[in-house]
Amino acid sequence: MAKKSMIARDQKRFALYNKYLEKRNSLKFQIKQAQSMEEKLSLHRKLQQLPINSSPTRLHNRCSVTGRPKGYFRDFGVSRHILREYALEGLLPGVTKSSW
Repeated sequence: MAKKSMIARDQKRFALYNKYLEKRNSLKFQIKQAQSMEEKLSLHRKLQQLPINSSPTRLHNRCSVTGRPKGYFRDFGVSRHILREYALEGLLPGVTKSSW
């Protein structure tokens, strides 16, 4: 189980990301549409004034059961440990243990 503080920190980042998403996208669009270099620089400064944690690159995928940040499977939304447990219990449709 991941530390509660780390899970809470990621939730806070996700909330900030959603809050500033439209503003960030509009600034990026304006930067692409800008004609002069001075205008682009001023828009880029506005983009840099946004909170660091509102950036989409700051988000991290976590296991929905344990909160583990590493070994995450996007298709199922869980970590490798939970994926193995669920697959062996037959809780994941279409997933079988391979043998050769």
